[in-house]
Amino acid sequence: MPERMEFTALPEDAGGRLDQFLAKKLPDKSRSAIQKLIQEGRVCMADKPLPKNYRPKPGDQVSVEIPDPVELSVDAEPIPLAIVYEDKDLLVVNKPKGMVVHPAAGNYSGTLVNALLHHCGDSLSGINGVIRPGIVHRIDKDTSGLLIVAKNDAAHQGLAQQIKEHSFTREYEAVVYGRVKDDEGTVNLPIGRCPSDRKKMCVTEKNSRPAVTHYRVVERYSQFTHLRLRLETGRTHQIRVHMAAIGHPVAGDPVYGPKKIIKSLCGQCLHARKIGFVHPVTGAYLEFTSPLPAYFTDFLKTLR
Repeated sequence: MPERMEFTALPEDAGGRLDQFLAKKLPDKSRSAIQKLIQEGRVCMADKPLPKNYRPKPGDQVSVEIPDPVELSVDAEPIPLAIVYEDKDLLVVNKPKGMVVHPAAGNYSGTLVNALLHHCGDSLSGINGVIRPGIVHRIDKDTSGLLIVAKNDAAHQGLAQQIKEHSFTREYEAVVYGRVKDDEGTVNLPIGRCPSDRKKMCVTEKNSRPAVTHYRVVERYSQFTHLRLRLETGRTHQIRVHMAAIGHPVAGDPVYGPKKIIKSLCGQCLHARKIGFVHPVTGAYLEFTSPLPAYFTDFLKTLR
């Protein structure tokens, strides 16, 4: 049976969009999953489906129907995984550059999810639906590095809550264009969908979410800078968008960088180096690091 949940809008919720209101109430659901529930008529008030542009008013009783999990139709594939850590509740994977995290149009095989299904079988959380079992957070196809995967819903919810509260450590390394002037700094600029290209994100005040990236210079070169970056929030393409916004796009980035890209990098020079979190079941703090991959170190040698 589908699960039904009910939430009361408070004065501080007034004026916000319906999906934003539900995102606060359902931290384990992605924004796209919430929007899908609205589109399917599963978000109601007085048993009447609410339109996506509805803005809750104080006192509104909003009900949400969470459908039963759909049987997974993504195939398990025997793809090797670089597993850094694993227990009965979760695993930490070192994702290679070029691997898509979950199936989508044009990429229904060879993804991390295909590999996880083969490795874990039925032991993956179902919170993010059919296509993204176990996926708590994502990194882009051409970003390498550490990714955490939940094996059950309790672990998933605990990890998602840490991400929401910004207590989840995510540290990256990148090479960006130009010589970054300050030794360290913070980019605090909201990020939303680019109105002229829905496949891109951009810094915008309209329909955006807060985004904060901290950075520190590791080494400067004549035309590039090696940075270490820490995410306070985790928006789509956050580092890539923020670095481009301050005039230092990530080297090799085909979307936010210069039109003449560095083809030898095969995408952005960005690596998820460190991940740290409180184990959602045992309560122990865990932290893992991943050494810079060959494509990254080779590029640094070229710059030197």
